Amino acid sequence: MARQQSVQALCVLAALLFAASLPSPAAAGVHLSSLPKALDVTTSAKPGQVLHAGVDSLTVTWSLNTTEPAGADAGYKGVKVKLCYAPASQKDRGWRKSEDDISKDKACQFKVTEQAYAAAAPGSFQYAVARDVPSGSYYLRAFATDASGAEVAYGQTAPTAAFDVAGITGIHASLKIAAGVFSAFSVVALAFFFVIETRKKNK
Repeated sequence: MARQQSVQALCVLAALLFAASLPSPAAAGVHLSSLPKALDVTTSAKPGQVLHAGVDSLTVTWSLNTTEPAGADAGYKGVKVKLCYAPASQKDRGWRKSEDDISKDKACQFKVTEQAYAAAAPGSFQYAVARDVPSGSYYLRAFATDASGAEVAYGQTAPTAAFDVAGITGIHASLKIAAGVFSAFSVVALAFFFVIETRKKNK
C-alpha cells in the first residue's frame, strides 16, 4: 500500500514538473478591430504629395471624433502617432504587412510622436520626416492610450489618400558630381597618354 502511494506521489510530482516546464501561452495583444475609431486624424500632407526624408515635414492633428459622446475620452491619458505603410507599399512585402493584432502589426513601424492627451483642445505635432524612412506611400494612425499605456481607441488618415515619401538613396549629390568629374578626367588622361605613346612609336 505504501509502495503504491509512493508511486502515485512520484507520478503527480512528475506531472507537475512537466506542466511547469511547458511555455506559458503568449498574452493576447490588443486587436485594432476591437478598438473604437474615436479619434479624428488629419494631416497637412496632401494625397499624392511627395515629401523628402530628412528634408520635409508635415503637421498631424487629432481630436475626439464628433460622433463620440461628450466625455468619451475621459479615460484617455496619452496619444501616440505612427507613420504607416499604405496598401500600395505593403503589396508583396510581408515585412510591411498589416495585422489586426497591434503587437504584431508591421505596417506602422515609424514613431511620429507620443505625448499626453489633452481633452480640452485638438492636439497637433509637426513631424520632420526621419532620414531612415524609406521611399513609399504612407498614412498616419493615432492611438489613444489609458493610464497603463494600453491602446483604447484609434483614428487614422485614409490609407487610400496616402502621401509619398522619397527616401534617401545613400548617395549624396556631391558624390555623384565628384564621380562624374573623376570619370571625365580619367577619359581625358587616357586619351592624353594614348597620344603620347603613339607619338613615341612614330619617332
